Amino acid sequence: MSWRKEQRRAERGYHHGNLKEALLQAALGLIAEKGAAGFTFADAARMAGVSPAAPYRHFRDRDELLSSIAQRGFEQFESALNAAWDDGRPDTLTAFERVGKAYLKFAREEPSFYSAMFESGLSIEINPALHAAGERAFGVIRAAAERLAALAPPGVPRPPALMMALHIWSMSHGIASLFARGDGARRKLPMTAEDLLEAEVLIYLRGLGFSTERKSQQDQKPAGPAPGAPSGPWGSRST
Repeated sequence: MSWRKEQRRAERGYHHGNLKEALLQAALGLIAEKGAAGFTFADAARMAGVSPAAPYRHFRDRDELLSSIAQRGFEQFESALNAAWDDGRPDTLTAFERVGKAYLKFAREEPSFYSAMFESGLSIEINPALHAAGERAFGVIRAAAERLAALAPPGVPRPPALMMALHIWSMSHGIASLFARGDGARRKLPMTAEDLLEAEVLIYLRGLGFSTERKSQQDQKPAGPAPGAPSGPWGSRST
């Protein structure tokens, strides 16, 4: 997203009377240009074409503005992951790989949202709505991991689904941050980011003794979360 494109959106939104939306779009443009930590509240007001005092009608400060952007990002992220998972159809492994690709696609196509969600330094613990949005998005990966854990072969100790979800999230997040971004922070890679993630997940699952053959598992019941498993793994500040 270019600065000019976002500026046009912001101005259009403000002239229609939607100051809050104009400020959100202005901030997205600034994140694309300078990063989540590279702009001020006054910068967002200036880009939206309003006075420095105007943003206080809707946001307490810059962090609250960033928090609103991050929340919207997590909501869109959850929707993309859910669509990719599609309740594990046609088989668990294929659907899980789609989730990974959706993760990378979001990082590539929505770098401003991605930066606000994971690189802004916001503490989501002080924002219940942001915390809930982050948990719902992580819940898609956890649900898929529970389905995978249920497929552990006989005689192989089944790892806790939460641990599997955290491991695979870490792989996805690392590859997305390094190789699948849609901005200047992307590193060069002699293969696609999707191919790299697929290889990592297959190696991980094989190391746990899982079969990586694709076959329908729709009749098998997913395992529930491990007793006493901690909640809230997603939203604390990621590095």
